[in-house]
Amino acid sequence: MRNLRKYNEIRKLKAEPDFCPGAYSSLLFQMGNTKVICAVSISDDVPEFAKKRGTGWLSAEYTMLPYSTTPRSRREFQKRDGRSVEIQRLIGRSLRGAIDLSLIENYSLIVDCDVLQADGGTRTASITGAYIALKQAVNRMVKEELIKVNPIVTNVAAISAGYVGEELLIDLDYSEDSKADVDMNIVMDGNYDLIEIQGTGENRTFTLDQLNNMLELARKGIKELIDFQNRVL
Repeated sequence: MRNLRKYNEIRKLKAEPDFCPGAYSSLLFQMGNTKVICAVSISDDVPEFAKKRGTGWLSAEYTMLPYSTTPRSRREFQKRDGRSVEIQRLIGRSLRGAIDLSLIENYSLIVDCDVLQADGGTRTASITGAYIALKQAVNRMVKEELIKVNPIVTNVAAISAGYVGEELLIDLDYSEDSKADVDMNIVMDGNYDLIEIQGTGENRTFTLDQLNNMLELARKGIKELIDFQNRVL
């Protein structure tokens, strides 16, 4: 057992909706010691390419607050950190897999994910928590008659899996991720179809069988995350 968790056991989950009253929807999402605020804002400023298609749009922004790590990380101002840009694009791609953009014509949804405390898995926690905030936002849009039909078509959740030595683990915290030989982030929808895989042999190669083992373990973890999302909502 690692930190009192079995190899196939995800960290404790917690969600506190309406964490930021100024946002259209928000929650504080927690996986173990990783804590992320996920908030959604709406706008009628739709990109031109979406207008031409007759659809709305969804984008995401991600940042790690300076005090989320030890030692303190540098605050981002004009020049965005490359890692943050890559992660926010991942969040946006993942969430667009959950929504029919044609049903939010004339609206843009902006999803902010701000990491308050980082202990591994910040991008996967951001995706999983952001789905809850997104669903809350579109539920409110329907209630307020901004849109006629709920555009959510499926859940979206994400989790990490990897090998530390020869041991296969799920939902790696920082102590595990920092020494992982193989590290992977997996995003799936509510049918457990893959949206994205990010996998790296950090210190060694890995076999197709090991890849399949990580995907199967991730599938089980994502089922638990989706069940949690549905309970919150």
